[in-house]
Amino acid sequence: MSAFGGAGKGWGARLVVIAPYAWLFALFLLPFLIVFKISLSQTAIAQPPYTPVLDLAAGWEGARAFLDGLSADSFVLIGSDTLYIASYLRSLEIAAVSTALLLLIGYPLAYAMARAPARLQAVLVMLVVLPFWTSLLIRVYAWINILQRDGLLNQALVRLGIIDEPTTWLATDAAIYVGMVYSYLPFMVLPLYATLQKMDDSLLEAAADLGCRRFKAFWAITLPLSLPGVVAGGLLCFIPISGEFVIPDLLGGSGQMMIGQTLWSEFFANKDWPVASAIAVVLLCVLLVPIGAYERMQVRRFEEGR
Repeated sequence: MSAFGGAGKGWGARLVVIAPYAWLFALFLLPFLIVFKISLSQTAIAQPPYTPVLDLAAGWEGARAFLDGLSADSFVLIGSDTLYIASYLRSLEIAAVSTALLLLIGYPLAYAMARAPARLQAVLVMLVVLPFWTSLLIRVYAWINILQRDGLLNQALVRLGIIDEPTTWLATDAAIYVGMVYSYLPFMVLPLYATLQKMDDSLLEAAADLGCRRFKAFWAITLPLSLPGVVAGGLLCFIPISGEFVIPDLLGGSGQMMIGQTLWSEFFANKDWPVASAIAVVLLCVLLVPIGAYERMQVRRFEEGR
């Protein structure tokens, strides 16, 4: 009976280890391999709209014909066409600026939440998460009504005397940043709050006893200890913003597109699945750079703490 119990525990331990890898294989690696294969294909007026397609019934000859038909033409096109390069650069620019704005707004909010009385912290966290209870699409359409020429924002600014006549907000970069900051603010606030809330207050008390001013104690103690939350929140915002489609498509102009809009256009408007897949593969490779840097930082912190 004990042997059976030991074997059951052994299988349980194996499942705990295998389950995450199986999840990643089924929902990340396998779809990525499919997209990568399509990126090496050629556009065709067929179903599916690309070639070659692997024919398992043809055996080795079919496999050889399949491999001979693969090419990197889509990646060459992306690297040589300024349209795609400009889309990537614009996406990274908007993601970087939006992340910086989110940090400037989210850090004081998270700091105030962490310093609030314990009985109020749960309420404050709920208020931060509350926007997630409604659809992102509904919230973005609400901002369209607010930012349009005769919307609530212009009406309020005119009545306050800040502007003389309604100005254009919609279809501008400012509208995109407003939408990004509003939509992704919880992703910045929650990691920062989790880090700040765990900080030992005795460190600040010791600094005060030694004559350190609050502002200097913040820069010397609070900010360095909260860096893991800053980095985590930055990645949680920067990565999805880089590939965002809905917000720039509804709030932004048509002059320059982010890479998510370009990808959608290639998939659904041009029906060019190989180029669209190549765009997705390159975007993933670009975003692996900050993820890898964060992983190295975590490993270094772990080794220093041992």
